[in-house]
Amino acid sequence: MNLLDRYLGRQILWYTLLVMGVLVTLAALFVFIDQQSDIGTGNYTTLDALIVTMLLVPQQAFQMLPIGALIGALVGLGNLARGSELVVVRAAGVSVVRVAVAAAGAGVVLLVIGMLVGEFLSPPLENYARQVKTFSKFSNFSFGGRAGVWVKDAGRIVSIEQQSAENVFGGIYVYSIDTAADGSRRLASIGRAERASASKSGSWRLENYAESALEPAGVATRYLARLDVQSGVSPELLGLAVLDPSSLPLRGLYRYVQQLRRNGLESRAVEVAFWSRLSRNVSTVLLCVLAVAFVFGPLRSAGAGSRTVVGIVVGVAYFLVNRTLESSGDVYGLDPLLVAWAPAAALAVVTALAIVRVR
Repeated sequence: MNLLDRYLGRQILWYTLLVMGVLVTLAALFVFIDQQSDIGTGNYTTLDALIVTMLLVPQQAFQMLPIGALIGALVGLGNLARGSELVVVRAAGVSVVRVAVAAAGAGVVLLVIGMLVGEFLSPPLENYARQVKTFSKFSNFSFGGRAGVWVKDAGRIVSIEQQSAENVFGGIYVYSIDTAADGSRRLASIGRAERASASKSGSWRLENYAESALEPAGVATRYLARLDVQSGVSPELLGLAVLDPSSLPLRGLYRYVQQLRRNGLESRAVEVAFWSRLSRNVSTVLLCVLAVAFVFGPLRSAGAGSRTVVGIVVGVAYFLVNRTLESSGDVYGLDPLLVAWAPAAALAVVTALAIVRVR
């Protein structure tokens, strides 16, 4: 790396840092506003909302890094173009490809920083934020468990083994406890439901419910295709036991995919999350290089505001295309590699053509 590479890299990194500061501040503000509806529920206070917001800042920064890198590269290199510094660089015999290589070097630095944040800092803080919020809102429940979840709800103890959707759970065990007049407690019944779904009104629908009641005369069993019960336990509380692919590091996603495959379970969604995480990291480098084509092309004499708008539009468009393809991959059963890498591959082709066309 020569002096020119370091100079161009510092410009991109410095302006990316400034842009990320603005984007993360705005994102944190929106996250804090989103917390307002939960303040006052249980013991969840404004201070708790502020703590949760700060804990989620690394995750917000990781998600917005590609857009921030594009805007930072556009503004940083654009300022050099407006000051005729890039003109001097070209006049000295430095090709556009050589400048693009320097921009790619800055992108690699941002990629490494993003991976460190996304792999080691963001996941534990995001999980802790979920715990702080949920335990504050539902402080009247007892909660335990890692692989599954155990919740004490009044005279019931509920065990949840898995979650297949936001409000749908499977492997439900319900232990009913009776309290005698002398204060002693005994196990009254044990029930199991293959599937449970929650409604907004607070009721739970248990499907294929089998129960064994411990009565003085013996054990009485019953089977119900459907049973509706009232409970204060919400899906948000039970969601702490769920492995959310978006909150797992790459190594956790890889282990999760292997576990699902060993058990013959569907792993498509987790595989898409794994490969999408990798492609998003690579796109940070590609977007920095794409900024070179814009700066030497249509945005050579544009102001910082115009470059910022272009960066936001291109970044948001890439983000929307990425998310749309991920969602359509689940609907049409597309290969996870295709779903995850198609946007990055298309971006690489567009970037290469744009660099070649620059004179």
